[in-house]
Amino acid sequence: MKAVIQAGGKGTRINSVTGDKIPKPMIEIDNKPLLYYQIMNLKKYNIKDIIIIVGHLGHIISNYFKDGKEFGVNISYVYEDANNPLGTAGSLYYLKDKINEDYIFLLADIFIDINFRKMIKFHEEHKGLITLFTHPGSHPYDSDLVVVDEKDKVISFDYKTNDRSGYDYHNLVNAGIMIFARETLDYIKELKKYSYEKDIVVPLIEKGMVYSYKSSEYSKDVGTPQRYEAALIDYKNNITKKKNLTRKKKAIFLDRDGTINKLVGYLTNKDDFELIDGVIDAIKKINQSEYLCIVVTNQPIIARGDSTVDNLEEIHKRMETLLGKEGAFINQLYYCPHHPDKGFPGENPELKIDCECRKPKIGMLLEASSDFNIDLSKSFMIGDSTSDMMMAKNAGCKSILVKTGESGADSKYDVNPDMVANDLLDAINMII
Repeated sequence: MKAVIQAGGKGTRINSVTGDKIPKPMIEIDNKPLLYYQIMNLKKYNIKDIIIIVGHLGHIISNYFKDGKEFGVNISYVYEDANNPLGTAGSLYYLKDKINEDYIFLLADIFIDINFRKMIKFHEEHKGLITLFTHPGSHPYDSDLVVVDEKDKVISFDYKTNDRSGYDYHNLVNAGIMIFARETLDYIKELKKYSYEKDIVVPLIEKGMVYSYKSSEYSKDVGTPQRYEAALIDYKNNITKKKNLTRKKKAIFLDRDGTINKLVGYLTNKDDFELIDGVIDAIKKINQSEYLCIVVTNQPIIARGDSTVDNLEEIHKRMETLLGKEGAFINQLYYCPHHPDKGFPGENPELKIDCECRKPKIGMLLEASSDFNIDLSKSFMIGDSTSDMMMAKNAGCKSILVKTGESGADSKYDVNPDMVANDLLDAINMII
């Protein structure tokens, strides 16, 4: 599989770093250009045929990397007229006779360390024409969001220019890394300015041929001075490599009700969802660390007939929206919809079972461990109930009981936590 790197932009947002003397992809991280890390990441997964689209100050890129032999890859270039830029996709016109198979397309202002092998496998299994690398972002409020269905098919884009004041949303951002089928080049019909998003991706969303590959791996836009500085810190702390799915990772698992949001009994109305003080700072601290932030929650309201799956989704959108507005995010959420006891009006008989995912059983933790390659023995479970603590014990995680919510008063299980904290922020400060 070939890779195409779009490196033709002017990078006006980061001029204070580049001084407009080097193109944005050549800003340095540990004395090597940003583009170097993309190329080495591709090479690691045997993607060695690379085409770089260059424009503004593009000669600096081609003079540095030349034909790529010095770096163990084969590099060719498409030279775009800097005075007549063709958008993010117009220069793909030049590749119509050079690419005969699916190819990776990525923007050059992203610092990455990802497992391309797993992404390619996802693309092949879903048989779409486009696979987008997506992830929760630290600034969804000013980002285009990806809207997907339960099978990871992309339904639409929720553009940052939309007025979102009247609704909540899932925090899922297009990272600027994608796999395109060869057929996508057919949408570039002439040599003019094109947007890869609006002129290629959107038409194929409408045909149901675009999928979202959601990942927790390291992928950050460094197009502004602030984001560039954040990436430098992540690299210094080795967080970039630790996020790669080939490595065993550590996670902090969070209960929801009574740990993240104030306990109000069975929560069935999103308007009753209220974050506990300090939760935003706690989750931001997790996000900036090597730990994944994963929510695991029992939601018997589905089996009891007190709520629908769609209504629960709205509650979780409210949580992600409130967190995202302050720069915090969760990597994934798992919930158990089952309940073993019968006799509730309107209950769902199919869900009234003794399942393997309801706490204190560890089904949700095992699923997360499989999805994210997590070492449970080096992970933490934080919650307000003894079922959370017993779940941690059953899975071999370390446990922290918080004094919010039930504060362990349920006494359903005879188990002692490893630590006790006043609230989630106090617990995170014990770990990080």
